[in-house]
Amino acid sequence: MAIKTILVSQPKPEGKKSPYFDLAEKYKLKIDFRSFIHVEGIGAQEFRTQKVDLNDHTGVILTSKNAVDHYFRIAEEMRFEVPDSMKYFCISEAVAYYLQKYVAYRKRKIFFGKQTIVDLIDVLKKHKKETFLLPCTDRLRDKIPTTLKDNKLSFRKAVLYRTVASDLSDLENVYYDMLVFYSPGGVESLMKNFPEFKQNDTVIAAFGPTTSKAIVDNKLRLDLHAPQPNAPSMTGAIENFVKSSKKGK
Repeated sequence: MAIKTILVSQPKPEGKKSPYFDLAEKYKLKIDFRSFIHVEGIGAQEFRTQKVDLNDHTGVILTSKNAVDHYFRIAEEMRFEVPDSMKYFCISEAVAYYLQKYVAYRKRKIFFGKQTIVDLIDVLKKHKKETFLLPCTDRLRDKIPTTLKDNKLSFRKAVLYRTVASDLSDLENVYYDMLVFYSPGGVESLMKNFPEFKQNDTVIAAFGPTTSKAIVDNKLRLDLHAPQPNAPSMTGAIENFVKSSKKGK
């Protein structure tokens, strides 16, 4: 079947430039965006049950902008004044620059990797005497703490926010030719909102192996996945699929 309408289970990209916008224009597609999941912060009372003392840490490992926001939020709720001596180790340059929202940007105290925890390890090992705090979600990928443990780094995990399903009830009678997922949480949200969901002819696309697994585990048909050798991005994989579906008309 030809693909004409696509729903991407993520927020609409900021700005005017996005591969999705280019895709929509090139193939005359209607592409909508909708977050299937959202983040909720954990309050000070619940945080205390984890028995994490913010004073005990000299470095913070920040894996996302959400981690940045919720670290400073919980610090304020706990009346903890983050010392100027705190060192920040960010998963990417984008997260490092986002820190400017809360602290004066001093390169000697802010370090960053390319995109993954593995990229950050060499920097962390140069500061292995630090005691690290890892602010995170309740759905933290195992690879992050495992990598830190394997490299014998002293750290403490602190769950500061959780990922929850968004209310999608307004989509109950809306049909799309393709649904695009980027996380297992998005797939779970679909099934939580619509437990009687029938896939029928709807094409389901997934980015990453854990998302693909969640689709199969929920007994849905996985029609398209990325990255692929000929399409490292989700938009590239969708473009290939759209082109092949047009040929099959």
